[in-house]
Amino acid sequence: MIGYYTESELAAIGFERVGRNVRISKSAALYNCHRISIGDNIRIDNYCTLAPSGNARFVIGSYVHLSAYNFMNGAADLTLEDFVTTAPYVGIFTSTDDYSGRYMTGAVVPRELIGTYSASVLVEKHCILGVSSSVMPGVTLALGTAVGAHSFVRESSNPLDIIAGVPGKCVGKRKDDFLLLEKKISPA
Repeated sequence: MIGYYTESELAAIGFERVGRNVRISKSAALYNCHRISIGDNIRIDNYCTLAPSGNARFVIGSYVHLSAYNFMNGAADLTLEDFVTTAPYVGIFTSTDDYSGRYMTGAVVPRELIGTYSASVLVEKHCILGVSSSVMPGVTLALGTAVGAHSFVRESSNPLDIIAGVPGKCVGKRKDDFLLLEKKISPA
């Protein structure tokens, strides 16, 4: 067991904000922490990577759980609202290379030769992302969206959508009982 950072260790890391009851695994890779804001009641498990690039900000609401091996990276903002849950190996990208062949790719190639696309990603309250799913730049996952395992999401969802497949498509709707249950935790 690798363990979690203590409250004083978290304070020393230099996050933009860090809330109460935050548990972050000591094996997590955290970059540009001054651009990461973390709410209350958070758990970030082993081997997660949070890497905002450039001027991007990552904002994590409250009651969020990031399971092991999540990877979140890019040069645009990422917001995970309250009550978001991710299964292991989820990837959320706010930047991607251009795969058309018109540009080169790679971190060691001169910037002027690379065609990178960046756009903010918003994951609204009560979304759940299944194992090994990927979310691409510019996507908004609306309230309560569920993303199935191994799905590739490149288009925004509507509230309560169940998204599955490659590419991800709406395959059904979720119930919204969780909205009533939320009131037991955080009354209006």
